[in-house]
Amino acid sequence: MSQVDVRPEPVLLPLQKRPRLWVAWVHVLIAAVLGIVVGAVSFVVVGYVKVTTNVKHEAVATTDLGPRPDKVSPAMNVLIVGSDVRKGANAKYGDFAGERTDTIILAHISPKRDGATLISFPRDSLVALPECPARKGFPGQNAHVGMINESFNSGGIGCTWKTIETLTKIHIDHYVKVDFTGFKGMVDALGGVPVCVPEPGISDKKALLTLPPGRQTLDGEQSLGYVRARYSLGDGSDIGRIQRQQMFLAAMSKKAMSGETLTNPGALLNLLDAVTKSITTDPDLTPSVLKDLALSAEGLQAGSIRFITTPWHYSLTSPGRVEWTQPQAKSLFTMAAQDELTAKLESGEQRIPKSQIHVVVQNGSGRGGLATNVAAVLEQRGYHILKVEDAPKPYPKTFVKYTPSGQTRAVRVFRELLKSTTFNVKNGTTQQVVLVLGSDYQGLKQPKASIEDVEGFDATHDTCTTQ
Repeated sequence: MSQVDVRPEPVLLPLQKRPRLWVAWVHVLIAAVLGIVVGAVSFVVVGYVKVTTNVKHEAVATTDLGPRPDKVSPAMNVLIVGSDVRKGANAKYGDFAGERTDTIILAHISPKRDGATLISFPRDSLVALPECPARKGFPGQNAHVGMINESFNSGGIGCTWKTIETLTKIHIDHYVKVDFTGFKGMVDALGGVPVCVPEPGISDKKALLTLPPGRQTLDGEQSLGYVRARYSLGDGSDIGRIQRQQMFLAAMSKKAMSGETLTNPGALLNLLDAVTKSITTDPDLTPSVLKDLALSAEGLQAGSIRFITTPWHYSLTSPGRVEWTQPQAKSLFTMAAQDELTAKLESGEQRIPKSQIHVVVQNGSGRGGLATNVAAVLEQRGYHILKVEDAPKPYPKTFVKYTPSGQTRAVRVFRELLKSTTFNVKNGTTQQVVLVLGSDYQGLKQPKASIEDVEGFDATHDTCTTQ
């Protein structure tokens, strides 16, 4: 057999315009804090008094939250939002009035503080938004279907808190808000973060960034440009940018938990200072609470900090928007509420997001329109469909064709099928996968209502492994 034919061709599926996703830099807050906690002694002795005066607090009235989910687990759930303010030092990134959030994350910290899962919500998720009262500086929000990040613009952190609790049925204990400047300060306090820049390097005017290819350490300003860059890296999609952002955060978390940071009181204090100066929290998330969290999480390892994204697919009815894939999203939220994430989340092949699995679907079954229908379902499940076409000839059996470079990706596609076989193109190098539908095609398996089907990776992941 010849090498898999994956030459660029027009995509036949009516793929929607990809949503414009902004910076996911605020993941760093929890990554940094969770890295710092294993240095609890230095935190208490050297930094406690200093950082106590740094943290800003903003109360959220219980009346703003309305009816709330019951707290059914001693795990701690922290809502993280990115505050994008374009004034002062941040004006060079674009000018607009006021404040908005383009990043929403729920950090689930296990009861024993020996594991944490950061669940990201795509900012262009089309969801049922709840009613929020008007309050000082905010007009309020009527119940309607809209983008998830509308809640912050309409009702501030209180409305965002209510929205996430309403959608997920997870009881949120605290919130943290961080801004652009805070992100840069955290990176600089760490002495920079190592990344791998792919060939031919980066030259991105919008992100204010120029970098040569190869492994290197980025300072705060460069790091902000790196996680903001889109068109100058990969395929130019927001999906690729999201993965790069998460890889960066894994590298930052690993750096924060290294002996280089934890055994250096000065470096640790600088990092604590940068983190606490950059955040606003609810009044109940006091330095004393953070101290207790640090003391109880002394044995936390980078491999126990995991990053996942709410299962989603591109909307078929609203171009430029995404919708959550069910039942996977509901299952994820239920397991988070009941603290079943840490034990069940798997690594290995799950480190390759479905969005990075590029699939060509060929129809060799003799049934008209079958490939188009199968491709549409696979895309809704999160796979990237490159092309839909007729197979070069009829095939009696369904099979997944791949090269050695695409083996781990092919496994995931293979497991979607009720009946199939595989074919290894040994002389090929592409990571792309070809699904050939034969006359024996029996359909796709029902989606798993399990964390095993949720995209994720842990903080030990190396940015170089996903280039």
